[in-house]
Amino acid sequence: MAEHEHVRVAVIGSGFGGLGAAVRLRREGVTDFVVLERAGSVGGAWRDNSYPGCACDVPSHLYSFSFAPHPDWPRTFSGQEHIRAYLEHVTDVFGLRPHLRFDSEVKMMTWDGAKLRWDIETSSGSLSADVVVSATGPLSDPKIPEIPGLDSFPGKVFHSARWDHDHDLRGKRVAMVGTGASAIQIVPAIQPEVGRLTLFQRTPPWVLPRVDRAITGAERALHRALPFTAKARRGLLWGIRELQVQAFTKHPDELGFVEQLARRNMGRAIKDPALRAKLTPDYRIGCKRILLSSEYYPALARPNVDVVASGLAEIRGSTVVAADGSEAEVDAIIFGTGFHVTDMPIAERVVGAEGKTLAEAWKGGMEALRGASAAGFPNWLSIIGPNTGLGNSSMILVIESQLNYMADFLRQLGVLGGRAALDARPAAVAAWNRRVQERMRRTVWNTGGCTSWYLDPSGRNTTIWPGTTTEFRRATRRVDLAEYELLRVPAASAAEVGA
Repeated sequence: MAEHEHVRVAVIGSGFGGLGAAVRLRREGVTDFVVLERAGSVGGAWRDNSYPGCACDVPSHLYSFSFAPHPDWPRTFSGQEHIRAYLEHVTDVFGLRPHLRFDSEVKMMTWDGAKLRWDIETSSGSLSADVVVSATGPLSDPKIPEIPGLDSFPGKVFHSARWDHDHDLRGKRVAMVGTGASAIQIVPAIQPEVGRLTLFQRTPPWVLPRVDRAITGAERALHRALPFTAKARRGLLWGIRELQVQAFTKHPDELGFVEQLARRNMGRAIKDPALRAKLTPDYRIGCKRILLSSEYYPALARPNVDVVASGLAEIRGSTVVAADGSEAEVDAIIFGTGFHVTDMPIAERVVGAEGKTLAEAWKGGMEALRGASAAGFPNWLSIIGPNTGLGNSSMILVIESQLNYMADFLRQLGVLGGRAALDARPAAVAAWNRRVQERMRRTVWNTGGCTSWYLDPSGRNTTIWPGTTTEFRRATRRVDLAEYELLRVPAASAAEVGA
């Protein structure tokens, strides 16, 4: 990276959000940009999560960019390796590699109000940018709970998002901590080879069958020859999920039928009444993320698996101790305990116009105008920002909506001309978030009787969008300048700006 390099736009991260931003920038005629990536390749969460069994729980044809359709998905639900290959393909097809800066972790971003630019320090050098697009994503930084005695555990310890492929689990006694989306894929993948598997479950998930199959050669040939068929397939998948949103957001009681499907899914594999009781949730389905698996319950019923209906509380040497006092001797501990979602570490590295970090500004909870702009942080946009998550559909739909907003943001700056910046007005941010939180009150995520990673420590839902993807696209179609304060270079500093 050139010393004191200046670019029009700096994009942070090269997962779906960052690569999507890069493609959109080029399509908008903006070529003066870089994509800063802390790792050595693109892929984001689909690069980092390479654990056994890793796959997407959104159908392949919906979990891809609308502007980069892929007719050759091998399965209806794609595995990690297929999604990562798709992102490499997008990088090449759209000519993004010249813009990529690998091994360039952002250490600090500081707003310079005199020059109306962001000064960025990375692990590979420094640069500045007129606009920053933060696409680090909420599933970037693994969270491992503080467990007494963990530091002295003599065996192997790692998080699902940092899988140690050099460590052989065959015949080992393994503790799996957590029962989220990663864990229910890992458990059936490693159960046949480990000696004993002890699953620590604080809260049982609702699990529906994952109706996965190979996409036939004939289907793929049809999609290649007649692209509109793939578009129609995507549209059908999207439409079904749009119709489901009402139950999640306005009528949670309607989800009782779905609970019955989940109970039947469990009953087919779990015959032991005691185990079935352990695995049956006591909250409304949808309150926590609904998981998809046809192999999870059969794996738990195997004789080499123990389910502990309690969280991991303490470690004494090689002995893991649950909160209910039960103990197990293990050789390895795998944490499937999620990520820093409501306390994203990148927020500690962004210093705004008032000299405080984004983490300080968000101390009372994350807030951003239309999921993109935070007050006091001019010309800074987030992709998959606060209250943009989905509970039942593809995040690529949200990303593309936010790319529309980003594109119009840059167009507005161009129309304004000269050195200019847009800073979200605090009143506009507050009004947007009042509307979001008011709508959130009726949703299953707030009323379903569970504690989930959707909620911040104060119990506020700062992650999920309480509506359809159509509504979100409409809300982010264009920038309303009335919601922003226009900043110009101070007269005393104008002469220095071009230096």
